[in-house]
Amino acid sequence: MELTNNQAALIIETSDTGEITVNVATPDFDGLSGKVCQAIAMKLMQDVDFQEEIMRMVEEENP
Repeated sequence: MELTNNQAALIIETSDTGEITVNVATPDFDGLSGKVCQAIAMKLMQDVDFQEEIMRMVEEENP
């Protein structure tokens, strides 16, 4: 997948042990989309309440 300068993507990888890794892909880390993606990635990795909220949402969709 190729991204243009105004695009960014979160890449979320899960291991067999359930560990989650978050990366950002973008050709322009200083552009708005790159900065927004980086902020979301940081929040996802550092904010325990946000992590728990996401996991609750996932579990509710997949009982």
